[in-house]
Amino acid sequence: MKKILLLLLLSFVGPVFAAQIGVTFDRNPVSLDESFQIIFTADDTPDNDPDFAPMEQDFEILGQSQSSNSSWVNGQSSKTIQWTLSVMAKHPGSLIVPEVKFGNDTSVPASILVTQATANKAVDTDSDLFLEVEATPENPYVQSQVLYTVRLYRRVEIAQAGLNEPELSDAVIEKLGDDSNYNTQINGVNYLVTQRKYAIFPQKSGAVIIKPVLLTAEVAVNSRPNFNGFFNQRTTKTKKITSKSVTLNVKPVPATFTGQHWLSAEQLVLKEEWSGDNQQIKVGEPVTRTLSLLAKGTTVGQLPELNSGKVEELLKTYPDQPVLKEQKQPEGVMALREEKIAIIPSKAGSYKLPAIEIPWFNTQTQKMETAKIPETIITAVDAPGVQIAPVTNSSIPVESESKTIETQLAIQAQQTNVWLWATLFLALGWLLTVIYFLKIHSFKKPVPEKNDSEIRLQDCVKILKKACVDNNPIAAKDALLAWGKLKFTGLPVQNVGAIAALSDARLRDEIMLLNQALYADNAEQWQGKRLFQAFSENKARDTKSAPFDNKLEPLNRL
Repeated sequence: MKKILLLLLLSFVGPVFAAQIGVTFDRNPVSLDESFQIIFTADDTPDNDPDFAPMEQDFEILGQSQSSNSSWVNGQSSKTIQWTLSVMAKHPGSLIVPEVKFGNDTSVPASILVTQATANKAVDTDSDLFLEVEATPENPYVQSQVLYTVRLYRRVEIAQAGLNEPELSDAVIEKLGDDSNYNTQINGVNYLVTQRKYAIFPQKSGAVIIKPVLLTAEVAVNSRPNFNGFFNQRTTKTKKITSKSVTLNVKPVPATFTGQHWLSAEQLVLKEEWSGDNQQIKVGEPVTRTLSLLAKGTTVGQLPELNSGKVEELLKTYPDQPVLKEQKQPEGVMALREEKIAIIPSKAGSYKLPAIEIPWFNTQTQKMETAKIPETIITAVDAPGVQIAPVTNSSIPVESESKTIETQLAIQAQQTNVWLWATLFLALGWLLTVIYFLKIHSFKKPVPEKNDSEIRLQDCVKILKKACVDNNPIAAKDALLAWGKLKFTGLPVQNVGAIAALSDARLRDEIMLLNQALYADNAEQWQGKRLFQAFSENKARDTKSAPFDNKLEPLNRL
């Protein structure tokens, strides 16, 4: 399992070997009576044309096509070539796509699970068009991945069709890849199937319902062709069909989970890399430590901060902005959090970096596990010609220190006088404004105000959601600030930075990106989807740490 995740981790940072030929499927598993696609992808021109003959033992090849794509980025060219085979399995089981020779180059073997044929399926075979939906699992844990699959079966020609998205309140919904098409047979009737997959992450426990999806299609009508006009349009009729609803019984965080932050996933890998030898770091010169957390079956917003431990004072650390990536594959969401930290030792010697432990819940084994990087000891050595004198109170002359303090006090006194007069001026203006509005509103009937703080919080969330959808950073900041003042009553929430300090790592990162966008030249390029996703997950996150005070409500209510 870990080897598979490490290979997927390499896919985030680009190919390592040239002329590598990989194998993927449009879906996995498949049924014995369904056609599916096997895609061979080469990152360079192989030695020769492929020989697919070894595959005919387990697969029937129905057709094949080839495509290529070339690009030029930052002065470097890249090329990919794909061979797509449409096949059907000859027997059920875990089948291996063997190595395929491309001259001297060879593809990587891959496995696919083929289930028994869907015989005697309970459907009306008199229907030319119907929908099927499936959710796996139907009893997930809160914030865990649910794969939601929509299949459209048809044996008629469709001129145009539209399918609405699945709806579930208090959930994060992500579409997984492109639609796949295949042929299948049900009770002796042939159907063309279009399959679409989603990953759903419910954010609260209890029974929740995924609403039915609606298909609106223009179905071609069989009629005798009209030769009176060359531009005659085909006759169609509009047809609407709906799927069934699906009920999920979402379980809360299990009592056996003792981690501070709830994190569920199918697989998880934590690793570190160094830009140099961490046993021979030169004093005064930086070395970069890269921490990576890769998880399957979760969103990037649920991945915790990695570099949170304290280090020794003689080690200067400069963390970079975290890299956050997601890959939406047919099997689910892959999330990556990568943090780079520049470390500069001030003195020769050995230093301890604290161990990093990430508790997580394995949804496959239904058990809590801990990903861990053990305590790391690094060694710094003296660099020739580098002298770093520690700054202490004794190294500053008393006389110069007293003069500096006097100068600073004088400057502070001048600044205080300026701010005092400015404050009095603003206070007077504010008082006059209040008197003016009181006189105007004294002639109007009083308008009842909403006293329910929960309703006002919901209004702020709606405004924040709209601002994020519209990619409006100013409106998002105002809505977030209004929400924070209502949510954290009794705490000094004067800016979005204060809200970031009270949030988890993911939301804090997104708030800081929002703050940067507000003062950048390209503020109009800010995208709000990730902020609202992180905001939704932060509200639902099960944090077992103590609240800031007795008046502060918990951030996670399931």
